[in-house]
Amino acid sequence: MTIRTRKFFGAILLLVLATVWALLGMAAAQMPWIAESGWRQAIYYVVVGMGWVLPAMPIVSWMQRPDRVKSSS
Repeated sequence: MTIRTRKFFGAILLLVLATVWALLGMAAAQMPWIAESGWRQAIYYVVVGMGWVLPAMPIVSWMQRPDRVKSSS
């Protein structure tokens, strides 16, 4: 697979990841123990807002992997 193809599929995967992560994060934010406290909400949104980076890192590193050199034997 060429780097161009990996970047295309990786971009789609990142969009899906961000969408699903945001929807799950918003749904979990409605739990009473988070919704009743302002400081818990602040901590929760910072953690969840930065948390999508961890699952995105392997996708980005896969996208940036160089193409294999074809041998001409």
